[in-house]
Amino acid sequence: AALTVRFLTRRFIGEYGDMEFIYSHNLIVDGREILFHIWDVPSSQQAEEGSSEEKRIQWADSFVLVYSICDRASFNILPLKIQFIKAAKEGQSQEKVPIVIVGNKRDLHHQRVVSSEEGRLLALSLDCGFYEVSAAE
Repeated sequence: AALTVRFLTRRFIGEYGDMEFIYSHNLIVDGREILFHIWDVPSSQQAEEGSSEEKRIQWADSFVLVYSICDRASFNILPLKIQFIKAAKEGQSQEKVPIVIVGNKRDLHHQRVVSSEEGRLLALSLDCGFYEVSAAE
């Protein structure tokens, strides 16, 4: 949620509830106006399997999966999530689904438990993009 709000408003808010939101946002990219619809799902709700998760996957055209560099468990669930997404999306078409892995909380490097190299290697092995960011900064 912090990363989504930072993207939409350029402000950082550190505390969020455990709510799911859909945001719409216009942005100019390469001279073209792009309308983004962002379905922001908290990590507690991402653990769901079944129709709700399937609905989110079918709704989306691309995926940004965010983990905390300070939380190994949030990183460790990514391979399963990505495999689930790819099976649901790529099984229907020949097109590769755009997926980006984002390590957040780069500003908390003193609490880091997941290295940048681990994130890069995971993204490479799963054919995903990779970035490390700080929503706070």
